[in-house]
Amino acid sequence: MTRALFPLLALLTLALFMVSLLTGPAGFGLGESLSALVTGQGEAVTLVMREIRLPRAMLAVMVGASLGLSGAALQGYLRNPLAEPGLIGVSGSAALGAVIAMQTGFAAAFALALPLSALAGAVFAVLLILTLAGPRGGSLTLILAGIAISALAGALMSLVLNLSPNPFATAETVFWLMGSLADRSFSHLWLAAPFMVLGWALLVPLGRGLDALSLGEDAAAAMGIGLARLRLRLVLGVAACVGAATAVAGAIGFVGLVVPHLLRPLVGARPSVLLPASALGGAAMVLLADIAVRLILPQRELQLGVVMAIIGAPLFLHLIYKTRRAEP
Repeated sequence: MTRALFPLLALLTLALFMVSLLTGPAGFGLGESLSALVTGQGEAVTLVMREIRLPRAMLAVMVGASLGLSGAALQGYLRNPLAEPGLIGVSGSAALGAVIAMQTGFAAAFALALPLSALAGAVFAVLLILTLAGPRGGSLTLILAGIAISALAGALMSLVLNLSPNPFATAETVFWLMGSLADRSFSHLWLAAPFMVLGWALLVPLGRGLDALSLGEDAAAAMGIGLARLRLRLVLGVAACVGAATAVAGAIGFVGLVVPHLLRPLVGARPSVLLPASALGGAAMVLLADIAVRLILPQRELQLGVVMAIIGAPLFLHLIYKTRRAEP
């Protein structure tokens, strides 16, 4: 089953990517759309396909892969299937940076001011986590530091919105926090790509260490796994992935929580296999949700984070119910 899983997930992601490219209010035909994408024939169609739909679909793949991979890595390290990428506080801090930029007017200074502010918030969270957890802190210390940072970021966001003198900026902030890939360009993609690629490069090789850690910290140490180095790579990798994803797409939940849960029974609960599988599964899930936001209410596009929660929450509740029934 594991051998067939990766081709199936890759084909599903590719199929959803093509559907995403062909979905939108413009109403172009299949042949016309693909011809414009490949050859550049037709000025209006080419503009829509290459500058609007293509970066949106590519960002959906990158954001989904980053969140799915981060969720699987955190669950493997903490040996807790309820862990998710926002646990260490990076997404909340990135959102705080974006909220401050919107409320102060800095977001209007130049095109990429908003995602850069969110990335700055994510970097600050990483530095704070590493300071609080210390070089020798264990998984419990990491969780507590993340909870504290998430709570502080949430409180500061509420304070900024509460004190906001501009109701229009507040409304814009609330909509941004719901998450969306609409109106994203290649500028957003090139801004997020280096951080996401760095995060993937840090997280994917952790598979062997996480496999050993599933036997316990003492067993992993006896097998030559450096736990402090593994934790540092994990924190930096998750922060790079989640910070970049939040910076360009806003807050999108449930991907890093639900996707590893769905795929874990199919890979035998081995983190080394679950990591790349969750990346592909996350990409497919975000593509599917982004297609749904354009089809459910075409006249008024729903926010991606809202649809993701509508899909993810019942799915997660079903998984919990199945798990409870399987218990003796």
